[in-house]
Amino acid sequence: MAASYRKPRIKDVAFRRLLSVVLITLSGVLLLVFLLRTNSIADLSFTSSDETDVSLGSTRRSTKVINKNLKLPKQNELSISLEKRNQMPPRNFDLYPTLAKDHIVIVLYVHNRPQYLQVVLNSLSQVVGISETLLIVSHDGYFDEMNKIVGGIKFCRVKQIFSPFSPHVFPDGFPGISPTDCRDKQNSIKDHCEGNPDQYGNHRSPKIVSLKHHWWWMMNTVWDGLKETSQHSGHILFIEEDHFIYPNAYRTLQLLTKLKPKKCPSCYAANLAPSDVKSRGERWDSLIAERMGNVGYSFNRTVWRKIHRKAREFCSFDDYNWDITMWAEVYPSFGGPVYTLRGPRTSAVHFGKCGLHQGQGEKSSCIDNGAVNFELEDIDRVPNFQSNWGVHVYKHQEGYKAGFRGWGGWGDVRDHQLCLEFAKMYGVWDAGKK
Repeated sequence: MAASYRKPRIKDVAFRRLLSVVLITLSGVLLLVFLLRTNSIADLSFTSSDETDVSLGSTRRSTKVINKNLKLPKQNELSISLEKRNQMPPRNFDLYPTLAKDHIVIVLYVHNRPQYLQVVLNSLSQVVGISETLLIVSHDGYFDEMNKIVGGIKFCRVKQIFSPFSPHVFPDGFPGISPTDCRDKQNSIKDHCEGNPDQYGNHRSPKIVSLKHHWWWMMNTVWDGLKETSQHSGHILFIEEDHFIYPNAYRTLQLLTKLKPKKCPSCYAANLAPSDVKSRGERWDSLIAERMGNVGYSFNRTVWRKIHRKAREFCSFDDYNWDITMWAEVYPSFGGPVYTLRGPRTSAVHFGKCGLHQGQGEKSSCIDNGAVNFELEDIDRVPNFQSNWGVHVYKHQEGYKAGFRGWGGWGDVRDHQLCLEFAKMYGVWDAGKK
């Protein structure tokens, strides 16, 4: 009797021990999950409280995993946090749960000119059809006031991305300012400093090279890195923080991209404004085909692939301006004229006096309150051309002549290498292919 009573008790004790181990293990797992979650929140502590509505969207990764074999600068805490921030889904899902089937994504790239950003956002809020699409705001680094302004957008679905390798994110080393970097016209051997001068003998300026780096990082990320756009086959519109957008811009662009295959099959792009930034258009009863401008330009994935194949040319050309690099080096390598189609009246205007490199909070800051006063006519609220109009082609426009070597500012091989790494970030490398 005693033996039969002892045997069940032994089993009972063993079961209790097993249960204790399971409970301790489970408690440890829950504690680990809590700590990881807390750490993730801490990493994004600089985000605005306005972003609580992201829970309404997808919680899966919003960017592709970056190729770990790249030779990128060692990231600091801010850079890592920005990279995590880029994985967040768009905001305003509750206000705009669906996008139009034929929507044209709009990408607004910005630096640190809050007075200009407010102007362009005010103009975008009045654009007919803006609520049908996704607005992506690409930041060159992180600036709190710029982030807060974008956080107030309610007129469409919006996603923010931040360049995690912007020179503005690295105050103590490349791609920012490194203590050992050569300055101005120093000699790297004689002065024991690091860096390669440009063709004019000048060494790199981080706030200057950031212009080209940001544009190239943004293009690679939007076309190949974001879940929201990496499969987008239509056109994507690119605008800057100092572009005033007319109310008819979106509807005009939709019509242009629809007519382009028939009206101008050799056109690479569709533009909202003339290539001459001072022009407001010819106001003829005709569509216009001319060289691609840098105000309100749009193109599709086929054109992006052609551009991406010229990564080596883009990254090695000694000019810190992305647009001049495209006009002088990349487009001529396509083997023929690179035309864009536009209307005879502008639907976007470049404004402001301060360059992208003239940010705020510096002794040499450019002071401009961003005040603009554009008189809009009724025609500026609807597409400004007729579908049955013909196309006038500007065949001989002034541009950069063969042999032009650039305005400099882009001579350091470290910038060339970083630029090439951006082209490889998302596992796409087709440079040199036709």
